[in-house]
Amino acid sequence: MLETMGWVSLIPIVIAIVLSLVTKNTVVSLTIACIIGGFIAGNGIWGFTNLLQSALGNGDFAWAALNILLFGVLITYYEKSGAIDGFTRIMNGKNLKRKGVQLMAWALGLFCFADSMSPLFVGSVVRKLSDKAKISREKLSYIADSTAAPVSVLYPFTGWASYLTGLAVGIGCITTHEQGFSLMLRAIPFNFYAILSVLMVALIGSGIIKDYGPMAKAEKRAMEEGKLLRDGAVPLSSTEGEKSNSIKERVFLNFIFPTILLLVISIGSFIFLGSVKVLEAAMIVVLFMTVSFMVQGMSLEEVYNAFVAGIKGSMPALLVLAVAYPLNSLSGQMGAANFIINSTEGFLSPAVLPAGIFIISAILSFATGSSWGAFAITMPLALPMAFNATGNEVTLLVVACFAAVAGGGVFGDHCSPVSDTTIMSSMGAGSDHIDHVKTQLPYALTVAAICVVLYLVIGFMVV
Repeated sequence: MLETMGWVSLIPIVIAIVLSLVTKNTVVSLTIACIIGGFIAGNGIWGFTNLLQSALGNGDFAWAALNILLFGVLITYYEKSGAIDGFTRIMNGKNLKRKGVQLMAWALGLFCFADSMSPLFVGSVVRKLSDKAKISREKLSYIADSTAAPVSVLYPFTGWASYLTGLAVGIGCITTHEQGFSLMLRAIPFNFYAILSVLMVALIGSGIIKDYGPMAKAEKRAMEEGKLLRDGAVPLSSTEGEKSNSIKERVFLNFIFPTILLLVISIGSFIFLGSVKVLEAAMIVVLFMTVSFMVQGMSLEEVYNAFVAGIKGSMPALLVLAVAYPLNSLSGQMGAANFIINSTEGFLSPAVLPAGIFIISAILSFATGSSWGAFAITMPLALPMAFNATGNEVTLLVVACFAAVAGGGVFGDHCSPVSDTTIMSSMGAGSDHIDHVKTQLPYALTVAAICVVLYLVIGFMVV
């Protein structure tokens, strides 16, 4: 049995989710959850401050925070140069209606394969077109979020693929990285959650599937009342920056080329270095645009003010992230993931193994807000059980279990209120964070339910 504090280990995350939905204040809810959880864990009155120091002082938080800050600056640069306005005018010439704008956002999400970049990019680029078409900010957040992690996990040339491949090496008959990569490729068609999530966005955006649940209410409000946000909503972004009069509006130089450069560096780093350097790519592009602005005639002071405005605009999202990480750390200390595994491991027979693994991975990722954490915990559980049932051979059961780990991890990554991708999606679209979570969750649960059925069918077919 893995070490855990039992069911009480789930109390902090339950408090955070319930309070967030009731109060609609994410920061306060997460902070209260951390303080109460700290006392339960026996950390005493200084538990919260110690938790902040340990959780925010690690490389994972620094990486995520720098991503938010740099892309916040990049978005402000796009706006300051007038490139977003220029791009909007070009697309306005296409006479896109609501469906067209939503499908364009979906297509951009497919194009941007890095989940840390995708929701911020899609939301900021499409926001003005979306607002003009009276599409709710919640809907734009959903589109940006559901084409971020679900797309990233399907592409074999991303960091996600390398990470999942590495987790499989050394388990069962997978002894080399090449064998692990082969297993990952075979599992892509069976990653039902990622595939169906992306497909769901297209079906919702095209109107083939009508909006339902809280999203339908949000869309009705936007169309009939013109309110892109509900009354009292607190969007996770600053107001759009004003265009500079110092430089000409150059859509290619100040928008299309920097975006292409960002993607080329990211893909090139994977090809030549074996990992996608999204953060480094963002730093290079911000530096390029800073120099470019000055060459085009913008003063150093104006460039500096734009840079600072981008940092300031990132603060709401960064603040949420800063209390989400300590909560994730606290859940780990209390053994929440271990409790879930201990509670479910006993009834995972081969027939229900893929479905059970998907559910466990989904619950873990939702509770912790970390898909990669869920991968690391679930993969060593899933593959040995699958190999044991198949006589140490790579059969459909093993492939399905690998895919179930990946798909379940994505579920929480793009709909947990404490996930950095969810936070970035709210920021990019300028949506209230909890409103985004509430409106997206019914869609995510619909897809997850279909996936459970599909994995059950596979399980009973192969056993």
